[in-house]
Amino acid sequence: MFKLFYISILLIIFTACGDEKPKPTLNGKKLMQSKCASCHNLNMPPIISDDELAPPMMAVAFHISNFMQPPIETQRVAMATAFVVDYVREPALEKSYCDKASLERYGLMPSQKKSVNDDEVEAIAHYMFSHFTQENLSKIQKAQANYDALSKGEKIALKYKCLGCHKKDKKVVGPSLQSIAQKYSNDKQSIKKSVKRGSKNRWASSNGAVMPAFNKIDERELEELSSWILTHK
Repeated sequence: MFKLFYISILLIIFTACGDEKPKPTLNGKKLMQSKCASCHNLNMPPIISDDELAPPMMAVAFHISNFMQPPIETQRVAMATAFVVDYVREPALEKSYCDKASLERYGLMPSQKKSVNDDEVEAIAHYMFSHFTQENLSKIQKAQANYDALSKGEKIALKYKCLGCHKKDKKVVGPSLQSIAQKYSNDKQSIKKSVKRGSKNRWASSNGAVMPAFNKIDERELEELSSWILTHK
């Protein structure tokens, strides 16, 4: 009951004019990176480590948001933001929503009022609750699953940005992967040489465009990439 009353008072204070946006001059993402990243992991999904100083920021955002009890759902972010602004300034056990195990592991967050002001915390909180959402997490996980399903060769092609100049089935700056595979179907070494050393004037259709040398690619990657290119024939 105390927490609900306490949050309701904060909500009235910080949302007297509605669910206001942070001041446009303040970048919540950059502030989070500069003010929070030394203790909180900002990855989504988070990277968990045994020596982390504080819970991952995604966990913090999900936890706080889930514990809010707004009168109407549209006030959830405003209520969560008000809580964060107050808690960062004056943390206390009676305000905390952390479970006992988390408090024992991380301890109570020290006050940050000397290192970040209320406007900065508000901008950070707005970014936190708009970025660390289930919808965004699902999109990231789907993209990661799609990437994991790619062959090793295609991952290497993405790593070195090969598909910026070579599309699978049409010419862009350089020839398509299908054209390369057809021309060098029995000559993988020529493909490897072109990747490693670069080339020029091998394709009239490229109008003199230069293939840059990727001389830092290692032999394992070069083999995987060349084999993948040949699959397009």
